[in-house]
Amino acid sequence: MGNFKERWNIKSNWQLFVIIVVFAITGSSAAFLSKPILALFGISKNTASAWEYYPLYIILIFPIYQLLLVSFGFLFGQFTFFWAFEKKILRSCGFGFLLKKENPE
Repeated sequence: MGNFKERWNIKSNWQLFVIIVVFAITGSSAAFLSKPILALFGISKNTASAWEYYPLYIILIFPIYQLLLVSFGFLFGQFTFFWAFEKKILRSCGFGFLLKKENPE
């Protein structure tokens, strides 16, 4: 755990615990919310083949996860950490253009 704390610049074990809880809640919530959202569009396991349903399900999880991660991070008092984490993920996925350019001084 010391490696995580050092790499993520985490100050205490409590902060590390909260961050791990936020990741767990976010992943479960994103997976849970994706099914009803697909159902709103009339897509379910019964109406689409597995080759259509599961790729759409996984693709939909990504933006939901990103929104929930920052939201739960805010609710648990770790917005700064998760906003920096989110920017890093978006840049590595090629969505850095969505973020405001930071001025190096």
